[in-house]
Amino acid sequence: MEQYIEFITNNIGLSLIWVGIAVMLIMSWFKSKFSPIKQVNPQQLTMAVNRENAVILDIRAQADFNKGHIANSVHLASEKAKQKEFSTIEKHKNDPIIVVCVTGMTASGVADSLFKAGFTQVSTLTGGIGAWQGAGLPMTSGK
Repeated sequence: MEQYIEFITNNIGLSLIWVGIAVMLIMSWFKSKFSPIKQVNPQQLTMAVNRENAVILDIRAQADFNKGHIANSVHLASEKAKQKEFSTIEKHKNDPIIVVCVTGMTASGVADSLFKAGFTQVSTLTGGIGAWQGAGLPMTSGK
């Protein structure tokens, strides 16, 4: 125990950084646990589409979407998503919607905007399209 106290007193800057990181991790965990927006993995996405007729909303660039996307996914340009222009998916307000991006980072912001716009069941694909491809699941090309 004395070694910890000595380390902390000799390295206050490092200790504060460590405490800050620990607090951010704990806050992130609580936020994800109590958020109305859930994260799903590729298998859960497949089950949601098959059992609940979930809508997959792909927000990647049009060129990336055309190169390959999850079958039957709906494309929404990230510019429109950032401007909160959801008219193309308005009819799916009460359906489960799973937002997909490249890595899963951009999708959370769009999912939050969708939820605030009145979409009731919004999720994101953890790891984005990369996780889908990593799981060896099929992609469709074209529009």
